[in-house]
Amino acid sequence: MKVGVPKEIKTHEYRVGLTPAAVRELTVHGHEVVVQQDAATAIGFTDDAYRAAGATIAATAAEIFAAADMIVKVKEPQPSEIAALRPGQVLFTYLHLAADKEQTEGLMRSGATCIAYETVTDPRGALPLLAPMSEVAGRMSIQVGAHCLEKEQGGAGVLLGGVPGVPAGRVVVIGGGVSGTNAARMAIGIGAQVTVIDRSITRLKELDQQFGSQIHTLYSTTASIEQAVVEADLVIGAVLVPGAAAPKLVSRAMVKKMRPGSVVVDIAIDQGGCLETSRPTSHSSPTYVEEGVVHYCVTNMPGAVARTSTIALGNATLPFVMALANKGWRQALIDDVHLCNGLNVHAGVVTYKAVADDLGVAFKPAASVLGV
Repeated sequence: MKVGVPKEIKTHEYRVGLTPAAVRELTVHGHEVVVQQDAATAIGFTDDAYRAAGATIAATAAEIFAAADMIVKVKEPQPSEIAALRPGQVLFTYLHLAADKEQTEGLMRSGATCIAYETVTDPRGALPLLAPMSEVAGRMSIQVGAHCLEKEQGGAGVLLGGVPGVPAGRVVVIGGGVSGTNAARMAIGIGAQVTVIDRSITRLKELDQQFGSQIHTLYSTTASIEQAVVEADLVIGAVLVPGAAAPKLVSRAMVKKMRPGSVVVDIAIDQGGCLETSRPTSHSSPTYVEEGVVHYCVTNMPGAVARTSTIALGNATLPFVMALANKGWRQALIDDVHLCNGLNVHAGVVTYKAVADDLGVAFKPAASVLGV
């Protein structure tokens, strides 16, 4: 199979779909890899490193899309990239379609087979290709939240760790999954007062056993969310419904009651965000103020630490890339129900029910597409 790796074109996105180590793995197994010139030079992976791993370097993205049987990316395709896709071509990347009808319709028109990292599962029901970036985003959320709380950034001038004689800042994490757990761990590490809210009692018990008296846990209700959010210095939105739009758990009225200069970091923004006041931002303009509260809603947070993120993501995606290349997409999906769960769009139809339901488009089960 010929695998193409274009340079990411989303604003300040420096991650790349395959590392040189992953390229070498593919070429050793007889596959061709074409990487766009300077696709990852900014994070220390040079064109020479890709050549040494067996890749061919192409000057433009157009060459990549024209030549490749499978495109491996990081972020959702931008309009120019969607236009370059063709029927029968495989796209393997993050898609987050439930919050993006325009992209979904573009992918449907392309006729391509689109497999989304974020809906691939594992035997435990977890999301192995979302987890590495959720870990990064969770840890980053405290870092960027603390920065946004600084006065010159529009924040209230609160030091999350406090100092002797001054209370530590209050961090509320809504969602106790991978990103929420990593946010809590970082917040504890800098000495903040940490509360985690989740709707799963089992998950709250696990967090209590993991962190003990270092955190407070709350069962998720409208009342508990409101009380915690209103008193918080920093709110982390870390809610995930796999493949579907995030629920709006924090209303505008709640945000309005927060102290001016408080901060929210909505990690769930890729899926539409879990605050009514959230709207997507970019690394070039990461924050805005709504109801007196600083909002950080960057849709590709891990892109800020692109080298770490690329290596972590590559470690997780490589086995699936190899399966797709070795077997072809159809046989790979037939052989692995968990990879099959990643199929979101094929030949003009949506094959992931949560996406179809959220966007109000026709749904065709993946099994019927595969003929099994």
